[in-house]
Amino acid sequence: MTADFMGSAPARDPLDEKANRLFAGKVVRKDLVRKVKVGTNVPVFVLEFLLGKYCASSDEVAIQMGLEVVNDTLANNYIRPDEGPKAQSKVKENGRYSFIDKIKVRLVDSDYWAEAVNFGNKFIHVPTQYVRDYERLLMGGIWAQVDMRFEYDEEGKGKNPFWIERLTPIQIATFDVDTYRRLRREFTTDEWIDLTLRSMGYEPAEMSRRLKLLFLLRLVPLCERNFNLVELGPRGTGKSYVVQEISPYAALLTGSPTVATLFGYVTGRQKGLVQLWDVVAFDEVAELKNMPKELIPMLQTFCESGQFQRGSEATSGEASLALFGNTNRPVDVLVQSSHLFEPLPENVRTMAFLDRLHTYVPGWEIPKMRPELFSSHYGFVVDYLAEALREMRKLNFTEVVERDFAFGSHLVQRDRKAVQKTFSGLMKLIHPHGEAAREEMAELVELALEGRRRVKEQLKKLGSFEFHQTSFSYIDRESGLEKFVGVPEQGGRNLIPADPPGPGTVYTAGVSDQSVVGIYRVEVSVAAGTGKIKMAGGLSGEMKESALRAFAYLNAKKVELGLGHDVDTSDFHVQVIDLIGNKAEAEVGVAVFIAFCSALRRTCVQPALLVLGDTSVQGNIKAVRSLAEPLRVAMDNGARRALIPIENKRSFFDVSADVLEHVDPAFYGDPKTAAMKVLGGA
Repeated sequence: MTADFMGSAPARDPLDEKANRLFAGKVVRKDLVRKVKVGTNVPVFVLEFLLGKYCASSDEVAIQMGLEVVNDTLANNYIRPDEGPKAQSKVKENGRYSFIDKIKVRLVDSDYWAEAVNFGNKFIHVPTQYVRDYERLLMGGIWAQVDMRFEYDEEGKGKNPFWIERLTPIQIATFDVDTYRRLRREFTTDEWIDLTLRSMGYEPAEMSRRLKLLFLLRLVPLCERNFNLVELGPRGTGKSYVVQEISPYAALLTGSPTVATLFGYVTGRQKGLVQLWDVVAFDEVAELKNMPKELIPMLQTFCESGQFQRGSEATSGEASLALFGNTNRPVDVLVQSSHLFEPLPENVRTMAFLDRLHTYVPGWEIPKMRPELFSSHYGFVVDYLAEALREMRKLNFTEVVERDFAFGSHLVQRDRKAVQKTFSGLMKLIHPHGEAAREEMAELVELALEGRRRVKEQLKKLGSFEFHQTSFSYIDRESGLEKFVGVPEQGGRNLIPADPPGPGTVYTAGVSDQSVVGIYRVEVSVAAGTGKIKMAGGLSGEMKESALRAFAYLNAKKVELGLGHDVDTSDFHVQVIDLIGNKAEAEVGVAVFIAFCSALRRTCVQPALLVLGDTSVQGNIKAVRSLAEPLRVAMDNGARRALIPIENKRSFFDVSADVLEHVDPAFYGDPKTAAMKVLGGA
């Protein structure tokens, strides 16, 4: 963003004044950050430190002069990774030199030695006082302005000639979380939300309340330990921005990691990323298709408990995981024809792993980044915000929700844990002092329930009956009222349409030995021919065998059905489409037989109809393996009528009351009766 585009300086609003008064020296004007950032590739907190030092004024002339100083400082004093030898030469030739670099300190035997990362030297003398004052020097290092001199020491002449004379931290070297929490009380909830969003660089005036909360949801992994988040949505919405720019404690990975990268070496000589970072994020999750297969079980265990096994040692880590990816189709198309985990590669799309995700951020609701969404007002310097979020990780607000609210019966323990952790993270962001009105907490509970339900709805659509309970609700302990929470895109409930399908189209379902449910659309088309059947390429296994049996039965009964001439002079093309993509085996003979009759008679079956059951060549009906699971999944996807083998009538008592209320059953004892009931005399 250019200076010309930025225009004149924005007028301060009351929130700017309050932030500057209560957090003096810890806030910065965000448009200035963008203005400098465009022309240089340095960490944001380095820019904000310099801007806070030289541009802390409301006078536009003073700000412009300060910007010149900032740009000169970056040009002359910031050491880029390839400029280390040049900087070392300056120290030697001039005797002294000031520069900006990341400084780390380690204890070697009984001496402290500093490392200047871009300067390129690991044995720099450092006064012990700095190590005492700035403990983060020993914990990964801090960016600092360094005054260094060149002088050979008496004992090791020629070996370690660099000495730190003065070190001024650019990052926050100490953080008082109690003051941060106390000052939060000086702001209203709306003011604090807006200040946090401005600290991220966004302008809340352009956002709805819901959009503000979705942006904040992206920050939860930074303030909640072992929190697992997924966000899938269109490109250009800033999904990975939080990890890249907001916190130095987050790592953004591209490509497929190895076991050693994430969890360390078996020998223990190097720790893994989940032990070193607060957040480990995977950008472009489609690239995880090459992830080693042994990594998924380890991730599942870590996502559940924060622990993992390397060699003979059980180890733990506190890193939160975030998955970011792009959706290539509109969300309404995804929910109608597939599921919202479609962008994930197949090796990651396992039920056990997906079930351990605590929330799903609906990335399609977040707009593409455009100029008016960026703030020109004051927000926290990002390093201060990052320290606040890191300190809040030490607190636990998961139990707060249970004081005022209870959860409905459809939430199993894993659901409750997910909702509690999401709620806890949002509380830390918006109410770090731990105080919130009941309606404010209810708002966060609903967002947490929605995020977890979105995960579970997709697991249900993937076909496992284990996840069929998705009517999430919470109960106000004071009033006793129960409120159900949905997901806005709900969708996916019209796979079986309310309108009559075309002739030759019938919907059916099946359930595998592992209780995985499949929903299918059978399509039969008829062309002039000699009575042959042609199968689509995807038709195989039990499904193909049952279709062939249905065709044999059609040929055996064609005269009795009054279809002898039509069958003999037609060729049939049969296709069975897996609507939820879980590849569950299914025997669909009766549905295929009805589709033959429908196509030949050019008559549609009843709308919102599901046909269950299989047939032998002689017309003997085979009951479905289980009734409750396919009826439940079919109901959730639009079925309002079901044609059921008479042999399953007894198991109808196992079907839950809400399914009985919404799906009207009709029983049959042979394929011909089944066709007559839904085709009106076929």
